[in-house]
Amino acid sequence: MGDAVVVYGASGHTGRFVVAELSRRGFEPIPAGRRASDFPGLDVRVAAVDDAAGLDRVLTGAAAVINCAGPFAVTAGPVVEAALRAGVPYVDIAAEVEANVDTFARFAGVEGVVVPGMAFFGSLGDLLATAAMGDWVRADSVHVAYGLSGWHPTPGTLAAGAVSRDRRGGKRVRFVEGRLEYCSGPLPVEEWDFPPPLGRRPVLGEFTMADVVTIPSHVEVGEVRTYMTTDAAMDLAAGSTTRTPETFLVDVIVRSGGKSRRLAASGRDIYAVTAPLAVEAVERILTGRLRRTGVASAGTLFDAPDFLRALSPHISIHRPTR
Repeated sequence: MGDAVVVYGASGHTGRFVVAELSRRGFEPIPAGRRASDFPGLDVRVAAVDDAAGLDRVLTGAAAVINCAGPFAVTAGPVVEAALRAGVPYVDIAAEVEANVDTFARFAGVEGVVVPGMAFFGSLGDLLATAAMGDWVRADSVHVAYGLSGWHPTPGTLAAGAVSRDRRGGKRVRFVEGRLEYCSGPLPVEEWDFPPPLGRRPVLGEFTMADVVTIPSHVEVGEVRTYMTTDAAMDLAAGSTTRTPETFLVDVIVRSGGKSRRLAASGRDIYAVTAPLAVEAVERILTGRLRRTGVASAGTLFDAPDFLRALSPHISIHRPTR
């Protein structure tokens, strides 16, 4: 294809997966970030996030930019602004709830394409929920359950989580009655019947992820709840950054008027699978396979069932029968 795509934050764990996926699919990746990194044979560019002129130079000649540099509460705004000045689409992999809220609010009505949360947490649940809804135009509730075999976070994940906790003042967030609300108290422990082979597992209810921003951005819905297997949540809390790629099963149930629809996805390595999600989005934007412009989530911009089919080398999609 030959299109040049800047990867800001390329030296991070997920950024390196994105650079590799761009190369594999025929793009010309331009690794970029706050410091020089070792990418032999590639045009590495350096600019701090608070250096507007430097970011403009980084985006010179690029067809798009993928922002992989967290915390996105710090990086998203400046990199989006640089992309808009350059007239190129912006995609990021933010899983921070507040950062995604900020991006949707701050850049509402812009000309161009801005896609926040194009990652495992944020876009996969959104795409599954959108595909599961089919011809439904609204939902009473959307439930997204994450069945992870473990979760050894990257340093970037830990840093982003710390920023979100600080912004919330130690409270937790949930989406109920059509809006985000902050509350105190421990997360409820519940049981979730995952499709085989995972089966019934204890989960933390209201373990809120970016789906509470991306899904309601285009679906009229009263409640969005996300759940996390307790073992994975304990791994995250322990904070070990020794990476062991996990297996995952994301189970989505949409309910409306007493009826329910369900769709699930399974695969391996939540960080690695973010790369094909982000790169597929960029390819569809650059080839005109999108439904609108402006700031929007994956479920708004793209044909969700078709997008999920395109991920088949990386993610298995199935419709549970129970």
